[in-house]
Amino acid sequence: MKADDIILGIVFSSQTTVGILGNTFLICLFIVMLLTGHRLRPIDTIFAQLACFNSLLLLSKGIPQTMAALGLKNFMNDNGCIILFYIHKVSRGLSLSSTCLLSGFQAITICPRGSCWAEVKARAPKYIMPISCVSCITHLLLNIVVFMKIYNLQASRNSSRLHDFGYCSGIEDTNMDDVRFGVVVSLRDALFVGLMVFASGYMILLLHQHHKQHQHLYVTNLSPRPSPLNRATQSILLQVSTFVCFYTLNSILNSYMYLRKPKLWLMQCSAYLSIGFPTFSPFVMISSDSQFLKYCHRLWGRKVPHL
Repeated sequence: MKADDIILGIVFSSQTTVGILGNTFLICLFIVMLLTGHRLRPIDTIFAQLACFNSLLLLSKGIPQTMAALGLKNFMNDNGCIILFYIHKVSRGLSLSSTCLLSGFQAITICPRGSCWAEVKARAPKYIMPISCVSCITHLLLNIVVFMKIYNLQASRNSSRLHDFGYCSGIEDTNMDDVRFGVVVSLRDALFVGLMVFASGYMILLLHQHHKQHQHLYVTNLSPRPSPLNRATQSILLQVSTFVCFYTLNSILNSYMYLRKPKLWLMQCSAYLSIGFPTFSPFVMISSDSQFLKYCHRLWGRKVPHL
């Protein structure tokens, strides 16, 4: 085994392990809180969903990439390869839509009472689960096309469209129907990212206005602390920024690879970027949202400090 493969295996295994541990911690925390009768915020439902989808994304991409880097080449059969691609596509889409829902929900939550969103704000928590269910069903149905696009490589070794992903091989048919499907998926992703950017800009504007209105309080207070709502909003802004960063870089790389047959190192870079957000996401939430620390203190029976 080459030294480069060992280093790559360590990188992917470390990234995947850290990400899975972080997301699993959040999932277990929410489950224990529910079982012990503690009341969760409506937005915690979205956090829990995002942690589940991120875990699926890491399992379907990070672990196979690690095994391939450590020398287990093409260890999956055709059916396993197709199922793995399907899970990856679905979990990626759900992670995207959940992050968009997260930013949109928080933008509505912090809007002033007199705004046009005031009526929606009161009913927003009731819409979380229906929207999540519709999103889940849509992505499950939309990505069924993966089963039709990925073919057995054994009969197509000389194809110019042959893509070796390391852990398995796949060939994508590039007829007009698949081009149309690719355009639809790209437009869907662009719409979600656009909504996230719009919601983030709206939240930044509201926070700026709030800071200007209460600037005299910050001057007289020697140790100003942002309100819990402001901290939660800043946490989501950081979360969305992290997602957009990784997603944009990965999309640019994927577009380049779509135009010409990609080399192995490009696919490895793409894989690293694709699981970057699921890896860092739970730690962004834990470090920037004081509510998670309060949950931990409640579970451990300690006195909750004033945050």
